[in-house]
Amino acid sequence: MQSYSLFAPAKINLHLEIIGHRPDGYHELVMIMQSVNLGDVIHLRANGKDEIRLFCQNPEVPLNNTNLAYKAAHLMQQQFPKLAQNFGGFDIVIEKNIPVAAGLAGGSTNAAAVLVGINLMWSLGLTQPELRDLGALLGSDVPFCISGGTAIATGRGEQIEPLPDLSDIWVILAKYSNLSVSTPWAYNSYREQFNHLYISDSQGINQRTRQVHSGDLVKAISQRNSEQIGALLYNDLEKVVLPEFPTVKALIDAFKAENVLGSMMSGSGPTVFALCDNQNQAEAIANKVQKTINDSNLHCWVAQMCTHGIIKQ
Repeated sequence: MQSYSLFAPAKINLHLEIIGHRPDGYHELVMIMQSVNLGDVIHLRANGKDEIRLFCQNPEVPLNNTNLAYKAAHLMQQQFPKLAQNFGGFDIVIEKNIPVAAGLAGGSTNAAAVLVGINLMWSLGLTQPELRDLGALLGSDVPFCISGGTAIATGRGEQIEPLPDLSDIWVILAKYSNLSVSTPWAYNSYREQFNHLYISDSQGINQRTRQVHSGDLVKAISQRNSEQIGALLYNDLEKVVLPEFPTVKALIDAFKAENVLGSMMSGSGPTVFALCDNQNQAEAIANKVQKTINDSNLHCWVAQMCTHGIIKQ
């Protein structure tokens, strides 16, 4: 067996809409998701032992069976027990570049890379749809992270339909290292405050999903109209997160004051992103906002939208 190194991009949400309840306890969602080229590198190799071992330079990353990368390797061992018995376990080395607990799918994209890597190592020949089905068993963002690019995600996030690729837009990612937002808290708070708006019937859910498919943001993406894309960003979870975390709202406002294409919280936060026309503009605005806010806990990264999910290094 070969060892593999894989690049695992982060993701942002250009649109996140909560439609209603699901029988499985999750929310019915419609999202437009986008990969960016800030990413982790996953090194995967057989260790000749009957165990999965994780290594990472970032002390915030758990190196045990709570890590989604570990869960992905364990899932493949369960799905293909004969191969697992023949080849043994894995050493998984995570070069962590995506900030932790940031709403950027860092854990999910690591899990996606492990699924893709084991598919290659064991010569399984699984297709992307088959890998996405396995990824859905691990988490709602994992299927998107496998294929990446630009896509509409529906259901609880696991049903993926590709959209025309975007790659010319630059993204500033900004996060306070001393701030975290619990994803379950964000969704539960939204449910408590806005469940009266939920659509409960399948016909209504399908109709709302179709409206997004044919809506202005998808049209702007098809036309690669960066100004319109920036103007049409939308995230339902801002309704509950921003009132509780005013520093996140202030960060969005600081970027908007610099005339970016658009700025919004990604996922359940607390990461904020801002869209720019080019790299120089993005770097200049990131530096200016950091100086203006003047908080040592605020960190910024500049990345570009990318057209892929997990790829071999």
